[in-house]
Amino acid sequence: MIRLEDTSGSAVVAAIAAERHRQGSPTTGMVLTMLILSDEELQSDATSAAVAAAREHPMRIVTLIPRPGRTAPTLDAEIAVGGDDGPGEVAVLRLRGELSLHANSVAVPLLLPDTPVVAFWPSNAPHVPADDPIGKHAQRRITDSVTCEDPLAALTERSRSYRPGDTDLAWSRLTPWRSIIASAFDRPVNDVKKARIIAEAGNPSAALLRVWLRQRLSVDISIDWDSNPGISSVAFDTADGELSITRTDRINAILKRPDTPDASIYLPRRDLATLLSEELKRLDPDEMYGTVIKGYGQGQ
Repeated sequence: MIRLEDTSGSAVVAAIAAERHRQGSPTTGMVLTMLILSDEELQSDATSAAVAAAREHPMRIVTLIPRPGRTAPTLDAEIAVGGDDGPGEVAVLRLRGELSLHANSVAVPLLLPDTPVVAFWPSNAPHVPADDPIGKHAQRRITDSVTCEDPLAALTERSRSYRPGDTDLAWSRLTPWRSIIASAFDRPVNDVKKARIIAEAGNPSAALLRVWLRQRLSVDISIDWDSNPGISSVAFDTADGELSITRTDRINAILKRPDTPDASIYLPRRDLATLLSEELKRLDPDEMYGTVIKGYGQGQ
C-alpha cells in the first residue's frame, strides 16, 4: 500500500504508473474505470467488492470519500497496484474540507483513456445519477436502494430520475429468481390467475419483482411482508394448482409444481462482489431494468 498525504489527482496517477513500472508491468490491461463515491462506513466493503470483481474485469478502482469540515482542502490517498488482491489498480481518496465538494475535479485525472467508466454509489446516490458530475462520465451508473433509510422511497426516486445506463443492485439481486421463474414456465402452465410474493418488509427487490411479474403475466401480484431476510417465496395460483418457489436457507429452495415431485434448486444469496461482477459483464443500458423501474414509478 502506497500512502500519499496532501496530494493531487495527477500525483496519484504518477504514483500508479511508477508502481507499475517498478513491478515490470507498464501496460495496465485495464478494461474500465470504476468510480465509487461513498461515505466512510461503506467504502471498505464497496472497495473490497470491486477488487474481487476486478479478477474478472481488470479495472482501475477510484474510491472517493468526501470528508467535509473546517479543515484545509486536502487530498489523502492510499494506492495499491496488482498483487495478491488481483490485477486491478486501487486508489482510495479522502477529500477533506472544501475539496469534498469537488470530487469530480479529483476523479477526472484518474480516468483511464479510451475505456468505459462505471459509477457506483453504495449509498446516498444523487437525485439524478446521470446529471451528477461523477455520473456524467459514466456509461453505467449503479445505485443500491437497499442501503437507503427508506428503500421503497429510493426506488421511487430512481424511477423518476431514470436514464438509460442506470441500474440498481436491487434489480441485480433478482437475477436468480427471474431465471428460476422463467425456467418453471418453460413447461406449460395453465391459466395463471394471481401470484403472491413473501418478502422482508420494505425489500426493494420484491417490489421490482412484483412489477416484472405483472408486466409479464398481466395478473394481480400481491406482496406479504414479513421479518425474514430478502425474498422468501413466490407462489402462482394456476388452473392446475399452485406453483411455488420457496427458499429453505441461504443457498437452496424448493420448487413445487402440480402433480410433480418437489425439486430442490440452487438459489444462493449473492454477495456484493458477485452483484458488481454481473453488472460489469454488460456496459450497454439494461433495457429490462428501465422498463421495470419506470413501471414501478407508474404504480404497476
